[in-house]
Amino acid sequence: MAGSQCCEKPPALSSSSGDGNVLDSFGGLKTYIAGSSDSKAAVLLISDVFGYEAPNLRKLADKTAAAGFFVVVPDFFYGDPYVPEKLPITTWLGSHGTDKGFEDAKPVIAALKSKGFSAVGAAGFCWGAKVVAELAKADEIKAAVMLHPSLVTVDDTKAIKVPLAVLGAELDKISPPELLKQFEEVLSSNSEVDSYVKIFPGVVHGWTVRYDVDDEAAVQNAEEAHKDMIDWFTKHLK
Repeated sequence: MAGSQCCEKPPALSSSSGDGNVLDSFGGLKTYIAGSSDSKAAVLLISDVFGYEAPNLRKLADKTAAAGFFVVVPDFFYGDPYVPEKLPITTWLGSHGTDKGFEDAKPVIAALKSKGFSAVGAAGFCWGAKVVAELAKADEIKAAVMLHPSLVTVDDTKAIKVPLAVLGAELDKISPPELLKQFEEVLSSNSEVDSYVKIFPGVVHGWTVRYDVDDEAAVQNAEEAHKDMIDWFTKHLK
C-alpha cells in the first residue's frame, strides 16, 4: 500500500516546466502534451501523487516525445495533487482513488485513438502504476510500464493482458524486491504476454521522477530507467 516513501522528496511543481504545451481539456482532463501529432504511437504517462506538473516528469515526457511518440500527461487530480503539509496521505487517497484514475484514463485513451494513434501505451509511477495495472488488465492499451509501483498486487499481475515491464527499486518499502519477484514469477509463467521485472540496486522508491538533478548518480539511475521505459514502448508500439 501507499506509505511514507510515496511522500518523500516532493518536487517543486511548475505549470511552466517542459517544452510541451498544456491543453485545458484532452479527454476531459487538463493535460501536458509533447510530441508530434504525426506520430503513429502515443504514450500516456500517469504521475505519482505529486501530479502532472512535476518538472522531472515533464522532462521525461519531452524525452519520450523526442523518441518519436506523442505523449500526454493528464492531471488526474484536478488541480489537487498531494501536499504533505496539508493532510495525511491516507486521507488524500480517500478522495483520489486509483479506481477513479482508471475511469478517467479511458476517455484520454479514446481521445488518442480518435486522433489516429494506432498504438497506445501507458507508464505509471507509484500511484499511477496501479492505474496502469487496471488499464493493462482491461486491455485498454497495447503495452505497459510500471515504475516503483504502489498498490499493485500479485493478483493484478495475474490478470495482465498486454506486454508489461516493471522497474523497481532495491530499497523500496512500498513494493520491495520480495514482492517484485512474486510479480516476476507470475508474469514469467504467462508465455502469451511479454514481460520483465528489473530491480535497480541502491535506489529508493520514486527514484525515476523524484531525483536531485545535481546528483550525478541519481540522474544516471533515473536515465537508465527512462531508457528502459522508452525501449519497451519502441519494441511494442512501433
